[in-house]
Amino acid sequence: MYQSDITKIPGAAKRKIAVAGPPPGGDHDQVTNFRAQARLVRSGGLTPRERRYALRECVYHCAPYGFTATWQHLVTSAGIPRNPAYDPDSLTRAIGELEEARELVLPRMRLHAAERRRLKAAGRRFPVAPDPWNSWGWHRIAYCPDADLRPPGTLAQVVRKVLDAHAAGIDAGAQCLVCDTERPEPHLACRVCGVAPNGR
Repeated sequence: MYQSDITKIPGAAKRKIAVAGPPPGGDHDQVTNFRAQARLVRSGGLTPRERRYALRECVYHCAPYGFTATWQHLVTSAGIPRNPAYDPDSLTRAIGELEEARELVLPRMRLHAAERRRLKAAGRRFPVAPDPWNSWGWHRIAYCPDADLRPPGTLAQVVRKVLDAHAAGIDAGAQCLVCDTERPEPHLACRVCGVAPNGR
């Protein structure tokens, strides 16, 4: 995961790159933090190592499989070398794939947030049904507890399957929302593609 790179980034660059931490102010901060970091991933003014650290921050804010599994997926799918200077364009490929998946979820997340605000204004503090993803919106929507067992295809393809399955009312405890495999137990991750039910 290249965690050691964090301590090797020069002080001037660290001031450009936000330190990891939970989104402090709800949906607006999630959106702006991700966009700011995505711009840094594509920045020609940063070194490839600094750009990779910015990509890591993007994954912190948008991790459909959970942080570790999403990061490993992007490293593999985009072909990010251990030394990103050997292929700086791999970072652009990775952020492009991550953004594509994120754009699928944003409209539905905003609709859900608007409905929650409407219910709160009417005196109902809790949603009628639980979110099909957690309070970070797109984070862990297709959570893979085993980072080495992940669905085939792009992040966007998998996220679209999960969202469509939720919209169709498919019971995530009975079958996998990604590959349709029946679950022997409702709480177990899929034995075929690794996705846990209900993004948990």
